[in-house]
Amino acid sequence: MPPADVVRLAAASGLAAIALTDHDTTAGLAEAAAALPAGLTLLPGAEISCRVRVGRDRWVSLHLLAYLFDPVEPVFAEVRARLRAERVTRAQRMVEKLAADGHPVAWERVRALADGVVGRPHVAEALVEAGLVGSVQDAFTPAWIGAGGRYWVDKDEPDVAEAIRLVRDAGGVSVLAHAFASRRGATIGPDVIARLARDGLGGLEVDHPDHTPDARARLRQLATDLDLIVTGASDFHGASKPQSLGAETTTRRALDALVAAGRGTEPLTGQDQPATGPAPNR
Repeated sequence: MPPADVVRLAAASGLAAIALTDHDTTAGLAEAAAALPAGLTLLPGAEISCRVRVGRDRWVSLHLLAYLFDPVEPVFAEVRARLRAERVTRAQRMVEKLAADGHPVAWERVRALADGVVGRPHVAEALVEAGLVGSVQDAFTPAWIGAGGRYWVDKDEPDVAEAIRLVRDAGGVSVLAHAFASRRGATIGPDVIARLARDGLGGLEVDHPDHTPDARARLRQLATDLDLIVTGASDFHGASKPQSLGAETTTRRALDALVAAGRGTEPLTGQDQPATGPAPNR
């Protein structure tokens, strides 16, 4: 869904604020800002692909939400550019592996579905469109492009501690996304999150569609113990994921804490009307 449509949908859904956190890019922010409805606040950000070592030879992939950083700070900007290029190369290699096995998935179609930075979800959408799987979630299984699966391609990701430092040095605030979402694959434990808090992590995404009630309770307590900001978000991806925009939200108090901690850029609010609804989402 185009960024302009996302912010219009957010306003129509009664939200007071929304965070736009596309993977490894801020390219959609200008379009979103230009279309920002009156009274809606836009929190600029990005979602950074990274990983953490949890054993001698074991790594776990993570997503780090980066809010309110300076988008032109050169060091972080260069890393995001490298990650975007890696996402495209990785998706292309997946398509090549699928084609080699005779599956009717074309790179040109995957690029068209992305309408921007290509990633694994767009390969999944192409698999659905070709009738090879019933849903995007079905594509993220070992039989297809799930972790370690038949058509899986590994990716090069920065260590999460380095990603936290990059966000901080660019004036931003880092929030660990869906840390206990076990349905997505391997997860980390409280000891790793405590280590990341010492490294400068600013918050934990607690209220997420893939978190069970027990996972939310444990993360909320962990955030309290580590003095981390508690956030919530629907992780809205348009038609490719079932959750609706606004399915999970962040409290106004947490939003204010994020804004107070961010130094790289400012939130934007559409003019003419005050924002009064629940906030924010991504």
